[in-house]
Amino acid sequence: MTGNQLLASEKEHLAQLLEAIQRCGFFLNAASRKLPWPLRGDELLCRKKDEALFEALAAFNERFAKLQDTLGAAMRHACLLLGENPDNFLKVLAYYEKQGVVDSIETWQTLRTVRNLAAHNYDTDYGVIAEHFNTLHEMDPALYRSAAAFIDLCHDKLDITPAQSDFTEEFNAIRRIGQGTEKSA
Repeated sequence: MTGNQLLASEKEHLAQLLEAIQRCGFFLNAASRKLPWPLRGDELLCRKKDEALFEALAAFNERFAKLQDTLGAAMRHACLLLGENPDNFLKVLAYYEKQGVVDSIETWQTLRTVRNLAAHNYDTDYGVIAEHFNTLHEMDPALYRSAAAFIDLCHDKLDITPAQSDFTEEFNAIRRIGQGTEKSA
């Protein structure tokens, strides 16, 4: 493979990751709309055998994690194309904080911590469970905002857009949630 072919391959990979970010955002928003926000512990306790509710909670948590993981992988990959060092993810986050993609390194780490707590907390206190998911839901706008800003940065600095536009229209509606102009798409 020539140098130009390798570069084209790396750009295509980033375009596919951008498409995946839009798809993840679409499905996270869809899962979020199925839940009765804000969640209450007493309601979860009363509905503790409600398969549809707890499947929706699991889907919401998984899709939040998937969006953040995909965004993180894409940010690291884009660093290579931008000539930045992607070896240390804190440096990657610092770069994107300066670019306005992430609100702050602390916000990104908080998103990750809260989502991990929701994924790995086997608590039976439904008040605690509700609190975890409500916190995650409250953080949706920051994640949507970062995803949208990253896609914009890739377009502006690298002239790379999502590989397919199948989710672009819906994602553009969802990104307004991150801007605080809409509650759900």
